[in-house]
Parts: sequence; structure tokens; C-alpha cells
Amino acid sequence: MLLYVTLGTNDLDRAGHFYDAVLPVLGYRRQHYSQDEIGYSAEGDTRCRFWVVTPFNRRRATAGNGAMVAFVAGTRAAVDAFHAAAIAAGAADEGGPGLRPYHAHFYAAYIRDLDGNKLSAVCESPE
Repeated sequence: MLLYVTLGTNDLDRAGHFYDAVLPVLGYRRQHYSQDEIGYSAEGDTRCRFWVVTPFNRRRATAGNGAMVAFVAGTRAAVDAFHAAAIAAGAADEGGPGLRPYHAHFYAAYIRDLDGNKLSAVCESPE
């Protein structure tokens, strides 16, 4: 359904270091870098699906209230690793790894990145 997701940052290098530490545990890698944007793709995907950018209008980036990006995690261990890597890289904890009441196999963790964007990793496979 979605072609890509973009989040704004006020410090692209800092955001790049954060996402370089966090996204590989979910199978995503940095594929593109310029002075204004960094793009990440899943293993085997030639297109960037997740972007961290400095705002085009050059105004300060702000996190959207009520907005969240959820990454697919192949296993519950990947959710755990995402959360641990994010916290180690300076993220704020918004809900540690665990089952949630959305359905029997909804295993998720929630964090806020260094710019205040809310992110989660979710595994919906039974284990």
C-alpha cells in the first residue's frame, strides 16, 4: 500500500548513526546518502522505502503527534533486538517488547528516535 515513508530530522548525521545502528537488526540497510537525505531498503529491495530527511522548506523538523511508523519484524527476537539497539543508540522507551492485545500474536516494541518520532517493530507470527 505505501511506497515509502519519510521522517524529518534536525541533525541528519546523528539520525543516520541512529538508524544505522537500529535498522540492520530488522534486515534494512542504508542504500542512499546525500547532504539532505538518507534512504534505507530491505535486503534484496533496490528501492529505498524508509527515508530520513532534512525538511525541504528548511524549517525545523517536528514529530507528528499521533503519527507512528511500524516496521515488520520477522521474529520476536528481531523485535527484542530492535528495542535493545534503539535504546542503546539513545532512543526513548515507549513500550518494551511484548505481546499486545490487538491479536494473539501481536508482539511489538515502541521507541522514540532522537528527533521524537515514534517507531515500532512488530512480529505477527506465532512462536
